[in-house]
Amino acid sequence: MRYYKPHEIARQLHISTSALRHYEAWGVVPAPERAANGYRLYTEEHLAYFQCLRAMFPGFGVALTCDVLRHIQNARLDAAFWLVNREQANLHRDKVAADQTMELLQTPELPVLPSRKRMAHMTIGEAAACTGVTTSSIRHWEKEGLLTPERDPENGYRRFSPLHIRQILLIRTLRGTVYFLSTIKEIVHAVEHQSIEQAKKLTEDAIRTIHERNRQQFLGVHRLVELCQVLKLM
Repeated sequence: MRYYKPHEIARQLHISTSALRHYEAWGVVPAPERAANGYRLYTEEHLAYFQCLRAMFPGFGVALTCDVLRHIQNARLDAAFWLVNREQANLHRDKVAADQTMELLQTPELPVLPSRKRMAHMTIGEAAACTGVTTSSIRHWEKEGLLTPERDPENGYRRFSPLHIRQILLIRTLRGTVYFLSTIKEIVHAVEHQSIEQAKKLTEDAIRTIHERNRQQFLGVHRLVELCQVLKLM
């Protein structure tokens, strides 16, 4: 069996030896054997663990990656893979929302909807159903100043126009990206004031971010499969 010294793995992964110790302390890699002088002796399995976690961090985040690798250490392969699958499904949902947002920014009207929904204004329930967003989220975004729906003068109920639908979808997309609340407000208000080109550009940036994360996730999955093969779990 070949053993690796900490500095050999650290150099290969372009990280510090202290980072290796941190990962070990987090419980995401098995504890290594020790040499007579107390130095850690890492194996091919440890190298595969370190390669996997470094590859998974960008696409899946630190917390989920750690959960996945703890499952792997306990040979809970299916539990680990379903965590990964759920995160990939979440990213796919964000991509669908981003594409829908871009489509709405490029067309002045709503996409084809049942005839009853092709109206000048929608209720909050109809707007939620159309966009796949909960009514509580819409109310929260209104409270944050992201949306300013009109009110029915007779009963005070919210009324959502096609413009508001575009704004809701835009908020939904940007909430899942790197943008902060202040930036989201700027984009949504740009739509409100007919600065559609600016909103398109920022939505395109969001889509590029989603594409990049998708590639990172596949690289992470590749390393995860390699780790499972080294451990003979599959």
